[in-house]
Amino acid sequence: MAGARQAAGLGARTMAHVSFVSLLFLLLVGHCLGGKVGICYGRNADDLPGPDKVVPLIQQQSVKYVRIYDTNIDVIKAFANTSVELMVGVPNSDLLPFAQYQSNVDTWLKNSILPYYPATMITYITVGAEVTESPVNVSALVVPAMRNVHTALKKVGLHKKITISSTHSLGILSRSFPPSAGAFNSSYAYFLKPMLEFLVENQAPFMVDLYPYYAYQNSPSNVSLNYALFSPQSQDVIDPNTGLVYTNMFDAQVDSIFFALMALNFKTLKIMVTESGWPNKGAAKETGATPDNAQTYNTNLIRHVVNDSGTPAKPGEEIDVYIFSLFNENRKPGIESERNWGLFFPDQSSIYSLDWTGRGNVDIMTGGNITNANGTWCVASANATEVDLQNGLNWACGPGNVDCSAIQPSQPCYQPDTLASHASYAFNSYYQQNGANDVACDFGGTGVRTTKDPSYDTCVYMAAGKMSTTNSSTTPVLNGSSPSRLDNHFSELIQMLLIMIAACIL
Repeated sequence: MAGARQAAGLGARTMAHVSFVSLLFLLLVGHCLGGKVGICYGRNADDLPGPDKVVPLIQQQSVKYVRIYDTNIDVIKAFANTSVELMVGVPNSDLLPFAQYQSNVDTWLKNSILPYYPATMITYITVGAEVTESPVNVSALVVPAMRNVHTALKKVGLHKKITISSTHSLGILSRSFPPSAGAFNSSYAYFLKPMLEFLVENQAPFMVDLYPYYAYQNSPSNVSLNYALFSPQSQDVIDPNTGLVYTNMFDAQVDSIFFALMALNFKTLKIMVTESGWPNKGAAKETGATPDNAQTYNTNLIRHVVNDSGTPAKPGEEIDVYIFSLFNENRKPGIESERNWGLFFPDQSSIYSLDWTGRGNVDIMTGGNITNANGTWCVASANATEVDLQNGLNWACGPGNVDCSAIQPSQPCYQPDTLASHASYAFNSYYQQNGANDVACDFGGTGVRTTKDPSYDTCVYMAAGKMSTTNSSTTPVLNGSSPSRLDNHFSELIQMLLIMIAACIL
Protein backbone atom coordinates (compact mmCIF):
# COMPACT_ATOMS: atom_id res chain seq x y z
CA MET A 1 0.00 0.00 0.00
CA ALA A 2 1.48 3.27 -1.17
CA GLY A 3 2.73 5.54 1.59
CA ALA A 4 1.21 3.71 4.55
CA ARG A 5 1.94 -0.01 4.92
CA GLN A 6 5.33 -0.38 3.27
CA ALA A 7 8.09 -1.83 5.42
CA ALA A 8 10.05 1.07 6.80
CA GLY A 9 13.45 -0.63 7.10
CA LEU A 10 14.24 1.67 10.03
CA GLY A 11 14.29 1.14 13.76
CA ALA A 12 11.43 2.49 15.83
CA ARG A 13 13.54 5.25 17.38
CA THR A 14 14.81 6.39 13.99
CA MET A 15 11.26 6.39 12.60
CA ALA A 16 10.07 8.47 15.55
CA HIS A 17 12.92 10.94 15.02
CA VAL A 18 12.25 11.14 11.28
CA SER A 19 8.52 11.59 11.82
CA PHE A 20 9.03 14.47 14.26
CA VAL A 21 11.66 16.18 12.14
CA SER A 22 9.42 15.72 9.10
CA LEU A 23 6.63 17.48 10.97
CA LEU A 24 8.92 20.38 11.81
CA PHE A 25 10.06 20.55 8.22
CA LEU A 26 6.46 20.67 7.01
CA LEU A 27 5.80 23.50 9.46
CA LEU A 28 8.82 25.30 8.08
CA VAL A 29 7.62 24.79 4.52
CA GLY A 30 4.13 25.94 5.43
CA HIS A 31 5.42 29.14 7.01
CA CYS A 32 8.14 29.99 4.54
CA LEU A 33 7.40 28.44 1.17
CA GLY A 34 3.62 28.56 0.85
CA GLY A 35 1.95 30.79 -1.68
CA LYS A 36 0.20 34.02 -0.70
CA VAL A 37 -3.58 34.27 -0.52
CA GLY A 38 -5.42 37.54 -1.09
CA ILE A 39 -8.95 38.76 -1.70
CA CYS A 40 -10.59 40.54 -4.65
CA TYR A 41 -12.50 43.64 -3.58
CA GLY A 42 -14.94 44.30 -6.40
CA ARG A 43 -17.43 47.16 -6.13
CA ASN A 44 -19.93 46.56 -8.93
CA ALA A 45 -22.85 47.10 -6.58
CA ASP A 46 -24.98 49.92 -5.22
CA ASP A 47 -25.37 48.64 -1.66
CA LEU A 48 -21.81 48.15 -0.41
CA PRO A 49 -20.34 49.78 2.70
CA GLY A 50 -17.76 52.53 2.25
CA PRO A 51 -14.04 51.75 2.06
CA ASP A 52 -13.56 53.06 5.60
CA LYS A 53 -15.74 50.18 6.84
CA VAL A 54 -14.42 47.59 4.38
CA VAL A 55 -10.76 47.92 5.36
CA PRO A 56 -11.36 46.96 9.03
CA LEU A 57 -13.44 44.01 7.81
CA ILE A 58 -10.51 42.82 5.69
CA GLN A 59 -8.09 43.32 8.56
CA GLN A 60 -10.30 41.22 10.83
CA GLN A 61 -9.72 38.34 8.42
CA SER A 62 -5.94 38.90 8.68
CA VAL A 63 -5.81 39.24 4.90
CA LYS A 64 -2.61 40.96 3.74
CA TYR A 65 -3.19 41.09 -0.03
CA VAL A 66 -6.08 42.83 -1.79
CA ARG A 67 -6.93 43.34 -5.43
CA ILE A 68 -9.08 46.24 -6.67
CA TYR A 69 -9.97 46.86 -10.30
CA ASP A 70 -9.23 50.56 -10.66
CA THR A 71 -7.45 53.34 -8.78
CA ASN A 72 -10.36 54.77 -6.83
CA ILE A 73 -8.79 57.37 -4.56
CA ASP A 74 -11.14 56.76 -1.61
CA VAL A 75 -10.29 53.06 -1.63
CA ILE A 76 -6.55 53.63 -1.99
CA LYS A 77 -6.55 56.19 0.84
CA ALA A 78 -8.47 53.78 3.11
CA PHE A 79 -5.64 51.23 2.89
CA ALA A 80 -2.98 53.71 4.02
CA ASN A 81 -0.82 52.54 6.94
CA THR A 82 -2.53 49.12 7.09
CA SER A 83 0.40 46.98 5.82
CA VAL A 84 -2.03 45.49 3.29
CA GLU A 85 -0.40 45.08 -0.13
CA LEU A 86 -2.68 46.46 -2.82
CA MET A 87 -3.03 45.43 -6.46
CA VAL A 88 -4.66 48.21 -8.46
CA GLY A 89 -5.95 48.15 -12.02
CA VAL A 90 -6.14 50.13 -15.24
CA PRO A 91 -9.63 49.29 -16.63
CA ASN A 92 -10.05 48.27 -20.26
CA SER A 93 -11.87 51.54 -20.89
CA ASP A 94 -8.64 53.42 -20.12
CA LEU A 95 -6.35 51.37 -22.36
CA LEU A 96 -6.75 53.64 -25.39
CA PRO A 97 -5.62 56.92 -23.71
CA PHE A 98 -2.91 55.00 -21.82
CA ALA A 99 -1.58 53.47 -25.03
CA GLN A 100 -1.80 56.67 -27.08
CA TYR A 101 0.03 59.24 -24.99
CA GLN A 102 2.71 58.95 -22.33
CA SER A 103 1.49 62.23 -20.84
CA ASN A 104 -1.86 60.61 -19.99
CA VAL A 105 -0.11 57.94 -17.95
CA ASP A 106 2.24 60.42 -16.28
CA THR A 107 -0.74 62.50 -15.16
CA TRP A 108 -2.60 59.42 -13.91
CA LEU A 109 0.42 58.32 -11.89
CA LYS A 110 0.88 61.81 -10.45
CA ASN A 111 -2.77 62.07 -9.38
CA SER A 112 -3.80 58.52 -8.53
CA ILE A 113 -0.70 56.75 -7.18
CA LEU A 114 2.10 59.02 -6.01
CA PRO A 115 0.14 61.06 -3.41
CA TYR A 116 -0.74 57.86 -1.52
CA TYR A 117 2.40 55.78 -1.98
CA PRO A 118 4.10 54.30 0.03
CA ALA A 119 1.64 54.83 2.91
CA THR A 120 -0.63 52.65 0.81
CA MET A 121 1.52 49.69 -0.22
CA ILE A 122 0.71 49.44 -3.93
CA THR A 123 2.72 46.48 -5.23
CA TYR A 124 1.01 45.55 -8.53
CA ILE A 125 -0.67 47.39 -11.38
CA THR A 126 -2.80 45.31 -13.76
CA VAL A 127 -3.08 46.95 -17.17
CA GLY A 128 -6.30 45.64 -18.68
CA ALA A 129 -8.42 42.76 -17.40
CA GLU A 130 -9.31 39.68 -19.45
CA VAL A 131 -9.02 41.70 -22.64
CA THR A 132 -9.71 38.67 -24.85
CA GLU A 133 -13.18 38.48 -23.27
CA SER A 134 -13.92 42.17 -23.86
CA PRO A 135 -16.80 42.92 -26.29
CA VAL A 136 -14.57 45.62 -27.77
CA ASN A 137 -11.24 44.32 -29.06
CA VAL A 138 -8.67 46.28 -27.07
CA SER A 139 -5.98 43.59 -26.85
CA ALA A 140 -3.66 45.44 -29.23
CA LEU A 141 -3.56 48.32 -26.73
CA VAL A 142 -2.35 46.26 -23.76
CA VAL A 143 1.40 46.16 -24.41
CA PRO A 144 1.75 49.83 -25.45
CA ALA A 145 -0.18 50.82 -22.32
CA MET A 146 2.00 48.55 -20.15
CA ARG A 147 5.15 50.09 -21.58
CA ASN A 148 3.88 53.60 -20.91
CA VAL A 149 3.03 52.69 -17.33
CA HIS A 150 6.52 51.22 -16.92
CA THR A 151 8.07 54.39 -18.34
CA ALA A 152 6.05 56.54 -15.96
CA LEU A 153 7.14 54.43 -12.97
CA LYS A 154 10.75 54.53 -14.12
CA LYS A 155 10.71 58.32 -14.20
CA VAL A 156 9.94 58.38 -10.47
CA GLY A 157 12.11 55.40 -9.54
CA LEU A 158 9.29 52.96 -8.78
CA HIS A 159 9.66 50.55 -11.73
CA LYS A 160 11.37 47.96 -9.52
CA LYS A 161 8.98 48.38 -6.59
CA ILE A 162 5.65 48.18 -8.40
CA THR A 163 5.14 45.25 -10.79
CA ILE A 164 3.13 45.61 -14.00
CA SER A 165 1.14 42.82 -15.63
CA SER A 166 -2.26 42.10 -17.18
CA THR A 167 -4.90 39.54 -16.22
CA HIS A 168 -6.36 36.87 -18.52
CA SER A 169 -9.13 34.32 -18.52
CA LEU A 170 -8.54 30.65 -19.30
CA GLY A 171 -10.17 31.50 -22.63
CA ILE A 172 -6.80 32.77 -23.80
CA LEU A 173 -6.03 29.10 -24.44
CA SER A 174 -7.29 27.24 -27.48
CA ARG A 175 -6.74 23.93 -25.68
CA SER A 176 -6.48 23.15 -21.96
CA PHE A 177 -6.96 19.38 -21.73
CA PRO A 178 -4.98 17.37 -21.06
CA PRO A 179 -2.83 19.96 -19.25
CA SER A 180 0.30 18.99 -21.22
CA ALA A 181 -1.53 19.94 -24.42
CA GLY A 182 -2.23 23.46 -23.16
CA ALA A 183 -1.81 25.96 -25.98
CA PHE A 184 -2.55 29.64 -26.48
CA ASN A 185 -5.06 30.66 -29.11
CA SER A 186 -2.99 31.53 -32.17
CA SER A 187 -5.30 34.47 -32.97
CA TYR A 188 -3.84 36.28 -29.92
CA ALA A 189 -0.21 35.85 -30.97
CA TYR A 190 0.09 39.44 -32.21
CA PHE A 191 -0.16 40.85 -28.68
CA LEU A 192 0.64 37.79 -26.57
CA LYS A 193 4.27 37.32 -27.57
CA PRO A 194 5.35 40.96 -26.96
CA MET A 195 3.42 40.90 -23.67
CA LEU A 196 5.23 37.75 -22.51
CA GLU A 197 8.55 39.31 -23.49
CA PHE A 198 7.64 42.38 -21.42
CA LEU A 199 6.83 40.18 -18.42
CA VAL A 200 10.14 38.33 -18.65
CA GLU A 201 12.06 41.55 -19.11
CA ASN A 202 10.50 43.02 -15.97
CA GLN A 203 10.30 39.83 -13.88
CA ALA A 204 6.53 40.08 -13.70
CA PRO A 205 4.11 37.13 -13.37
CA PHE A 206 1.63 35.88 -15.94
CA MET A 207 -1.72 36.63 -14.32
CA VAL A 208 -4.71 34.38 -14.95
CA ASP A 209 -8.23 34.05 -13.53
CA LEU A 210 -9.16 30.38 -12.97
CA TYR A 211 -12.61 29.01 -12.19
CA PRO A 212 -13.05 25.25 -11.80
CA TYR A 213 -16.71 26.05 -11.08
CA TYR A 214 -17.33 26.88 -14.74
CA ALA A 215 -15.56 23.72 -15.90
CA TYR A 216 -17.94 21.72 -13.68
CA GLN A 217 -21.05 23.77 -14.48
CA ASN A 218 -20.49 23.63 -18.25
CA SER A 219 -19.60 19.94 -18.38
CA PRO A 220 -20.72 18.04 -15.26
CA SER A 221 -20.56 14.73 -17.13
CA ASN A 222 -16.81 15.23 -17.71
CA VAL A 223 -15.82 17.21 -14.61
CA SER A 224 -17.08 15.85 -11.29
CA LEU A 225 -18.03 18.12 -8.41
CA ASN A 226 -15.49 16.31 -6.21
CA TYR A 227 -12.72 17.00 -8.71
CA ALA A 228 -13.64 20.68 -8.86
CA LEU A 229 -13.82 21.02 -5.05
CA PHE A 230 -10.48 19.32 -4.21
CA SER A 231 -12.47 16.54 -2.54
CA PRO A 232 -10.61 13.41 -1.31
CA GLN A 233 -13.38 11.36 -3.00
CA SER A 234 -12.34 12.69 -6.41
CA GLN A 235 -11.18 10.23 -9.05
CA ASP A 236 -7.64 10.96 -10.19
CA VAL A 237 -7.14 12.22 -13.73
CA ILE A 238 -3.95 11.10 -15.47
CA ASP A 239 -2.39 13.15 -18.25
CA PRO A 240 -1.71 10.54 -20.95
CA ASN A 241 1.23 12.50 -22.37
CA THR A 242 3.16 12.98 -19.14
CA GLY A 243 1.75 10.43 -16.73
CA LEU A 244 1.18 13.25 -14.22
CA VAL A 245 -1.68 12.56 -11.80
CA TYR A 246 -4.20 15.32 -11.09
CA THR A 247 -6.43 15.21 -8.03
CA ASN A 248 -8.22 18.52 -8.69
CA MET A 249 -9.24 20.80 -11.53
CA PHE A 250 -7.37 23.84 -10.20
CA ASP A 251 -3.97 22.18 -10.64
CA ALA A 252 -4.94 20.98 -14.09
CA GLN A 253 -5.88 24.52 -15.14
CA VAL A 254 -2.67 26.02 -13.73
CA ASP A 255 -0.55 23.41 -15.51
CA SER A 256 -2.37 23.96 -18.81
CA ILE A 257 -1.15 27.56 -18.63
CA PHE A 258 2.35 26.40 -17.69
CA PHE A 259 2.55 24.01 -20.65
CA ALA A 260 1.21 26.70 -22.99
CA LEU A 261 3.94 29.07 -21.78
CA MET A 262 6.54 26.35 -22.11
CA ALA A 263 5.46 25.66 -25.69
CA LEU A 264 6.35 29.28 -26.50
CA ASN A 265 9.65 28.95 -24.60
CA PHE A 266 8.51 31.11 -21.68
CA LYS A 267 8.88 28.39 -19.07
CA THR A 268 10.53 30.67 -16.48
CA LEU A 269 7.47 32.91 -16.11
CA LYS A 270 5.76 32.63 -12.73
CA ILE A 271 1.99 32.13 -12.81
CA MET A 272 -0.20 34.18 -10.47
CA VAL A 273 -3.90 33.40 -10.07
CA THR A 274 -5.58 36.78 -9.74
CA GLU A 275 -9.10 35.38 -9.35
CA SER A 276 -10.51 32.05 -8.21
CA GLY A 277 -13.55 31.21 -6.17
CA TRP A 278 -16.98 29.59 -6.10
CA PRO A 279 -20.47 31.13 -6.13
CA ASN A 280 -22.61 30.84 -3.01
CA LYS A 281 -25.90 31.06 -4.90
CA GLY A 282 -27.10 30.47 -8.45
CA ALA A 283 -30.06 29.92 -10.74
CA ALA A 284 -32.14 26.74 -10.46
CA LYS A 285 -29.92 24.92 -12.97
CA GLU A 286 -26.77 25.93 -11.07
CA THR A 287 -27.09 23.25 -8.43
CA GLY A 288 -23.41 23.45 -7.53
CA ALA A 289 -23.64 27.11 -6.47
CA THR A 290 -24.19 26.78 -2.72
CA PRO A 291 -22.58 28.28 0.42
CA ASP A 292 -21.30 24.84 1.47
CA ASN A 293 -19.59 24.23 -1.88
CA ALA A 294 -18.20 27.76 -1.92
CA GLN A 295 -16.75 27.30 1.55
CA THR A 296 -15.39 23.85 0.70
CA TYR A 297 -13.69 25.09 -2.48
CA ASN A 298 -12.14 28.20 -0.97
CA THR A 299 -11.09 26.40 2.22
CA ASN A 300 -9.39 23.66 0.22
CA LEU A 301 -7.87 26.15 -2.22
CA ILE A 302 -6.31 28.19 0.59
CA ARG A 303 -4.96 25.09 2.29
CA HIS A 304 -3.61 23.81 -1.04
CA VAL A 305 -1.85 27.07 -1.83
CA VAL A 306 -0.41 27.65 1.64
CA ASN A 307 0.60 24.09 2.47
CA ASP A 308 1.18 22.28 -0.81
CA SER A 309 2.96 24.94 -2.86
CA GLY A 310 2.93 23.43 -6.30
CA THR A 311 1.22 21.47 -9.05
CA PRO A 312 2.03 18.07 -10.59
CA ALA A 313 4.05 19.74 -13.36
CA LYS A 314 5.83 22.14 -11.01
CA PRO A 315 5.97 20.68 -7.50
CA GLY A 316 7.28 23.15 -4.97
CA GLU A 317 6.43 26.13 -7.17
CA GLU A 318 4.73 28.85 -5.13
CA ILE A 319 1.42 30.07 -6.53
CA ASP A 320 -0.16 33.26 -5.23
CA VAL A 321 -3.97 33.30 -5.40
CA TYR A 322 -6.63 35.97 -4.92
CA ILE A 323 -10.03 34.70 -3.77
CA PHE A 324 -13.00 36.12 -5.64
CA SER A 325 -14.59 37.88 -3.97
CA LEU A 326 -15.19 39.95 -0.85
CA PHE A 327 -18.87 40.88 -1.42
CA ASN A 328 -21.83 39.78 -3.46
CA GLU A 329 -22.18 42.43 -6.20
CA ASN A 330 -25.78 43.13 -7.24
CA ARG A 331 -25.04 45.14 -10.39
CA LYS A 332 -23.08 42.48 -12.23
CA PRO A 333 -24.86 41.32 -15.39
CA GLY A 334 -25.49 37.72 -16.40
CA ILE A 335 -26.97 34.70 -14.66
CA GLU A 336 -27.73 34.58 -10.93
CA SER A 337 -24.37 33.19 -9.85
CA GLU A 338 -22.54 36.19 -11.35
CA ARG A 339 -23.83 38.36 -8.50
CA ASN A 340 -23.11 35.87 -5.70
CA TRP A 341 -19.42 35.10 -5.31
CA GLY A 342 -18.93 36.97 -2.05
CA LEU A 343 -17.74 35.91 1.37
CA PHE A 344 -19.89 38.68 2.87
CA PHE A 345 -23.30 40.21 2.33
CA PRO A 346 -23.34 44.00 1.80
CA ASP A 347 -24.29 44.45 5.47
CA GLN A 348 -20.89 42.87 6.29
CA SER A 349 -22.45 39.72 7.76
CA SER A 350 -20.59 36.55 6.82
CA ILE A 351 -22.01 34.16 4.23
CA TYR A 352 -19.50 31.57 5.43
CA SER A 353 -16.16 31.63 7.25
CA LEU A 354 -12.66 30.88 5.99
CA ASP A 355 -9.36 30.18 7.72
CA TRP A 356 -7.02 32.40 5.75
CA THR A 357 -3.86 30.86 7.20
CA GLY A 358 -4.61 27.47 5.64
CA ARG A 359 -3.37 25.81 8.82
CA GLY A 360 -6.26 25.98 11.25
CA ASN A 361 -9.64 24.29 11.17
CA VAL A 362 -12.93 25.71 10.01
CA ASP A 363 -16.16 23.86 10.65
CA ILE A 364 -17.70 23.59 7.19
CA MET A 365 -21.08 22.69 8.63
CA THR A 366 -21.50 25.78 10.82
CA GLY A 367 -18.95 28.18 9.40
CA GLY A 368 -17.49 28.76 12.84
CA ASN A 369 -13.93 28.36 13.99
CA ILE A 370 -13.60 25.29 16.18
CA THR A 371 -11.22 24.61 19.01
CA ASN A 372 -11.90 20.93 19.62
CA ALA A 373 -13.43 17.86 18.03
CA ASN A 374 -16.30 17.87 20.55
CA GLY A 375 -15.37 14.34 21.57
CA THR A 376 -15.72 12.79 18.13
CA TRP A 377 -13.44 10.67 16.00
CA CYS A 378 -13.62 9.31 12.45
CA VAL A 379 -13.13 5.60 11.73
CA ALA A 380 -13.56 3.21 8.83
CA SER A 381 -17.12 1.99 8.24
CA ALA A 382 -17.74 -1.69 8.90
CA ASN A 383 -19.73 -1.77 5.64
CA ALA A 384 -16.95 -0.36 3.45
CA THR A 385 -15.34 -2.54 0.80
CA GLU A 386 -11.62 -3.21 0.89
CA VAL A 387 -11.18 -1.43 -2.43
CA ASP A 388 -12.85 1.72 -1.10
CA LEU A 389 -10.88 1.56 2.15
CA GLN A 390 -7.63 1.13 0.24
CA ASN A 391 -8.42 4.12 -1.99
CA GLY A 392 -9.29 6.26 1.02
CA LEU A 393 -6.16 5.19 2.88
CA ASN A 394 -3.94 5.87 -0.12
CA TRP A 395 -5.45 9.31 -0.52
CA ALA A 396 -5.19 10.23 3.17
CA CYS A 397 -1.53 9.19 3.37
CA GLY A 398 -0.74 10.87 0.03
CA PRO A 399 -2.55 13.99 -1.22
CA GLY A 400 -4.34 14.29 2.14
CA ASN A 401 -1.00 15.05 3.84
CA VAL A 402 -1.66 12.76 6.82
CA ASP A 403 1.38 11.57 8.77
CA CYS A 404 0.95 7.79 8.50
CA SER A 405 4.22 6.84 10.17
CA ALA A 406 2.33 5.46 13.21
CA ILE A 407 0.90 2.62 11.09
CA GLN A 408 4.26 1.54 9.73
CA PRO A 409 5.75 -1.78 10.93
CA SER A 410 6.99 -1.69 14.55
CA GLN A 411 5.13 1.58 15.22
CA PRO A 412 2.37 1.99 17.89
CA CYS A 413 -0.62 1.69 15.52
CA TYR A 414 0.69 -0.97 13.12
CA GLN A 415 -1.05 -3.78 15.01
CA PRO A 416 -3.59 -5.05 14.28
CA ASP A 417 -2.22 -5.21 10.74
CA THR A 418 -5.59 -4.84 9.03
CA LEU A 419 -6.80 -2.50 6.34
CA ALA A 420 -9.73 -1.33 8.49
CA SER A 421 -7.49 -0.49 11.45
CA HIS A 422 -4.94 1.40 9.38
CA ALA A 423 -7.66 3.23 7.43
CA SER A 424 -9.36 4.24 10.69
CA TYR A 425 -6.15 5.81 11.99
CA ALA A 426 -5.53 7.71 8.73
CA PHE A 427 -9.17 8.79 8.33
CA ASN A 428 -9.25 10.17 11.88
CA SER A 429 -6.00 12.08 11.43
CA TYR A 430 -7.37 13.76 8.30
CA TYR A 431 -10.71 14.39 10.04
CA GLN A 432 -9.14 16.12 13.05
CA GLN A 433 -6.80 18.23 10.90
CA ASN A 434 -9.54 19.42 8.54
CA GLY A 435 -12.43 20.63 10.66
CA ALA A 436 -13.76 17.51 12.44
CA ASN A 437 -17.00 17.67 10.43
CA ASP A 438 -19.06 15.33 8.24
CA VAL A 439 -17.29 16.43 5.07
CA ALA A 440 -13.85 15.61 6.48
CA CYS A 441 -15.05 12.12 7.52
CA ASP A 442 -16.85 11.17 4.34
CA PHE A 443 -14.20 9.39 2.26
CA GLY A 444 -16.80 8.35 -0.28
CA GLY A 445 -19.02 6.92 2.42
CA THR A 446 -16.28 4.76 3.92
CA GLY A 447 -15.77 6.93 7.02
CA VAL A 448 -18.13 7.24 9.98
CA ARG A 449 -18.03 9.48 13.03
CA THR A 450 -18.01 8.03 16.53
CA THR A 451 -18.04 9.38 20.08
CA LYS A 452 -16.01 6.40 21.34
CA ASP A 453 -12.27 7.01 21.48
CA PRO A 454 -10.70 4.36 19.20
CA SER A 455 -7.28 4.66 20.89
CA TYR A 456 -5.82 1.44 22.31
CA ASP A 457 -2.67 0.39 24.13
CA THR A 458 0.03 2.85 23.04
CA CYS A 459 -1.83 3.80 19.84
CA VAL A 460 -3.36 7.18 20.57
CA TYR A 461 -5.77 8.61 17.99
CA MET A 462 -5.54 12.32 17.33
CA ALA A 463 -8.24 14.35 19.05
CA ALA A 464 -9.15 18.03 19.23
CA GLY A 465 -6.56 18.87 16.57
CA LYS A 466 -3.64 17.51 18.64
CA MET A 467 -0.96 15.27 17.25
CA SER A 468 -0.98 11.66 18.42
CA THR A 469 1.53 10.72 21.06
CA THR A 470 2.25 7.72 23.21
CA ASN A 471 0.83 7.64 26.73
CA SER A 472 4.19 8.59 28.19
CA SER A 473 4.76 12.23 29.03
CA THR A 474 8.37 12.01 27.90
CA THR A 475 10.06 10.63 24.83
CA PRO A 476 10.45 6.89 25.45
CA VAL A 477 13.87 5.28 25.49
CA LEU A 478 13.37 1.98 23.72
CA ASN A 479 14.89 -1.29 24.95
CA GLY A 480 16.34 0.46 27.98
CA SER A 481 19.05 2.11 25.94
CA SER A 482 20.46 5.54 26.69
CA PRO A 483 20.42 8.52 24.32
CA SER A 484 22.87 8.05 21.47
CA ARG A 485 24.74 10.29 19.09
CA LEU A 486 21.76 9.82 16.78
CA ASP A 487 19.55 11.45 19.44
CA ASN A 488 22.01 14.33 19.78
CA HIS A 489 22.17 14.75 16.02
CA PHE A 490 18.40 14.99 15.75
CA SER A 491 18.24 17.34 18.74
CA GLU A 492 20.59 19.72 16.97
CA LEU A 493 18.59 19.44 13.77
CA ILE A 494 15.34 20.09 15.61
CA GLN A 495 16.79 23.17 17.28
CA MET A 496 17.95 24.48 13.91
CA LEU A 497 14.54 23.89 12.33
CA LEU A 498 12.78 25.61 15.22
CA ILE A 499 15.02 28.64 14.83
CA MET A 500 14.27 28.74 11.10
CA ILE A 501 10.53 28.45 11.72
CA ALA A 502 10.67 31.27 14.27
CA ALA A 503 12.56 33.44 11.79
CA CYS A 504 9.96 32.78 9.09
CA ILE A 505 7.04 33.56 11.40
CA LEU A 506 8.65 36.80 12.56
